[in-house]
Amino acid sequence: MTSIHILREFQGYLAVEKPSGLLCQPGRGEALRDSVLQRIRSLHPGAELVHRLDRDTSGLLLVALEAQAHRALSGLFQHRMIRKTYESLCHGILEGQSGFIASPLAKYQDRPPLYRSHPEGRMALTAWTCLDRRQDYSRLALFPLTGRSHQLRVHLSELGHPIMGDPLYNPEWHLSDRLLLHATRLSFDCPISGCQVDLRSPTPF
Repeated sequence: MTSIHILREFQGYLAVEKPSGLLCQPGRGEALRDSVLQRIRSLHPGAELVHRLDRDTSGLLLVALEAQAHRALSGLFQHRMIRKTYESLCHGILEGQSGFIASPLAKYQDRPPLYRSHPEGRMALTAWTCLDRRQDYSRLALFPLTGRSHQLRVHLSELGHPIMGDPLYNPEWHLSDRLLLHATRLSFDCPISGCQVDLRSPTPF
């Protein structure tokens, strides 16, 4: 079991970089025991996740080391006071330089969990900006304004431009050996120190 890269350590919490393919927290059974939380708890037994990333998504993750930090940071996410940026490669060429996607999402399958737009779902909002275009793909900066499960993956898939390497929402996922989605930036006003925090993680693809 390899260690997790700790990007920065703050009073009461850590900013870590999660690799693609690793669970945020343990699942059921020994085969799903390995996770970010399990590895961090080997050094900090009381650690708790502040938020989560999909197993296949890489990038920035906040882990609280004490209850006060967990409550304070969780409140920022709950009230949408943390600005999140992701970077992705998606199939095809999107029209325009930027756009906005809004649709209510609901789960329609449990194993594996799958989501889709549905009128009775919870509203999900995503802004995007095109960073680069090639012959058959686009590089996007994605700004989720809500935090629904699989939000970015579903929105781009339903837009007709699924994320490359996505085994759940892209029939051509096998063209990449991983989901090409990375949480590249988190910025917020720290509720503990009062300082502005701007965390960045280079996109590995």
